[in-house]
Amino acid sequence: MAKRDFYEILGVSKSATAEEIKKAYRKTAIQFHPDKNQGNKEAEEKFKEAAEAYEVLSDETKRAQYDRFGHNKPGSGGGYSSHEMNMDDIFSQFGDIFGGGGGSPFDSFFGGGGGRSRQRKGSNLRIKLKLTLEEIANGVEKKIKVNRLIRAEGVTFKNCATCQGTGQVRKVVNTMLGQMVSSNTCPTCNGAGQTIDKRPSGVDSSGLVSKEDLITVKIPAGVSDGMQLSMSGKGNEAPGGGVPGDLLILVEETEDKELKRDGNNLVYDLHISFVDAALGTSVEVPSIGGKVRIKIDAGTQSGKILRLRGKGLKDINGYNTGDQLIYINVWTPKKLTAEEKNKLESLRTAANFQPNPDANEKGFFERMKEYFG
Repeated sequence: MAKRDFYEILGVSKSATAEEIKKAYRKTAIQFHPDKNQGNKEAEEKFKEAAEAYEVLSDETKRAQYDRFGHNKPGSGGGYSSHEMNMDDIFSQFGDIFGGGGGSPFDSFFGGGGGRSRQRKGSNLRIKLKLTLEEIANGVEKKIKVNRLIRAEGVTFKNCATCQGTGQVRKVVNTMLGQMVSSNTCPTCNGAGQTIDKRPSGVDSSGLVSKEDLITVKIPAGVSDGMQLSMSGKGNEAPGGGVPGDLLILVEETEDKELKRDGNNLVYDLHISFVDAALGTSVEVPSIGGKVRIKIDAGTQSGKILRLRGKGLKDINGYNTGDQLIYINVWTPKKLTAEEKNKLESLRTAANFQPNPDANEKGFFERMKEYFG
């Protein structure tokens, strides 16, 4: 079943501000909260659906990627959550927008969220990955080494004595309107609900150790320099359990010696001699996937642009493929022998060698318009 548009789920426009998105999520989440709709599976799914939409639209980077690519997020196999979102994930990730100092987002509405313990999310990792033009054109699978924080062997945890394993401390205040309950993140365990019990030597105070992992990254065809890909759950683990962070991969495109990239098009500067331009010839030019032989018509002018359809880069969404553009440069010799000078001098006043562009000859601006079109 196709996913619904995130803006549609929250009932906001694509130009909505961060505050409007937050208010819309709060309203939707309260409407479909499980404590108000006990036993209603449809409401629970809509509750999760709204949480996923807010997770993306509340993050500037994720929202920009979603606006550009939709649900086909690069590097994740489609979609924005590779792990199934459960209630603990949702309460852990979105507690801040409902106040309460980071407690369960619905404590002030539903009396503590049914005693659920909090799960924290591990920190994200960021790496840079250099890719060649050929790897970008075809897509590539890379194996990279990443140092991650993972839970150490031999470490044991116990329920936090302050919050009794809930990750929250509740405060009841009597007012003239009745009792008001507020909830805050436990200051002892920072919301994890657990504290470390046994810690072997070499393990940090959170029970984590650094380990080198070999991770396989699948890069889709058509990525570009500066694009950030995300692998959910491949970041640092959370102390005492919870949701691992993400691995964020920043793409760095290495410059190709021959082909230059312009969006999904590839540009190649071809230099030919005056003789070849005048008489015509055929030459080989580099392209993605190997050499391609092209024909140069007799009388070709410097500045002419030849287009090889479909020889560019695939669009990251897979909808179309760019072209390869070949820019013709007629090479003028810088030094001539006496014999060569005499031969050219004899042609200086020949009528056929006088510039005489016809109506079909495109000027510089026309060629640039065609190029960028």
